[in-house]
Amino acid sequence: MKVLIVESQIALANLWQRHLNRLGAKVHLARSQEEATDLISNTSFDVIVLDLVLQSGSALAVSDFAQYRRPETRVVFVTNSSFFSDGSIFQHCANACAFLPSTTPPSDLATMVEHYAQIH
Repeated sequence: MKVLIVESQIALANLWQRHLNRLGAKVHLARSQEEATDLISNTSFDVIVLDLVLQSGSALAVSDFAQYRRPETRVVFVTNSSFFSDGSIFQHCANACAFLPSTTPPSDLATMVEHYAQIH
């Protein structure tokens, strides 16, 4: 299972990465829209874990780019904000498969990512 984590907070990204590695995932990290799109251009991923609020760039742009370049890739959105709390993210992003608070236990996030990677 190949996973891209796009998260500005490196400590949180590392925490998620450790849990995914325990499940056998090969994980790449990106901290910005630019880093994420560069990785998506050169590597296929089963799942992208994408923080809705990035410090540099737009998560929606990353999702759109992934949909264009890698339409088979699923996106698990995470956030600590109330944006899209009504579930409308699924109307805006065709590749969205889940929307979770960033406070979700890392083991639960990893299990969900593993599930969507298998559907891939």
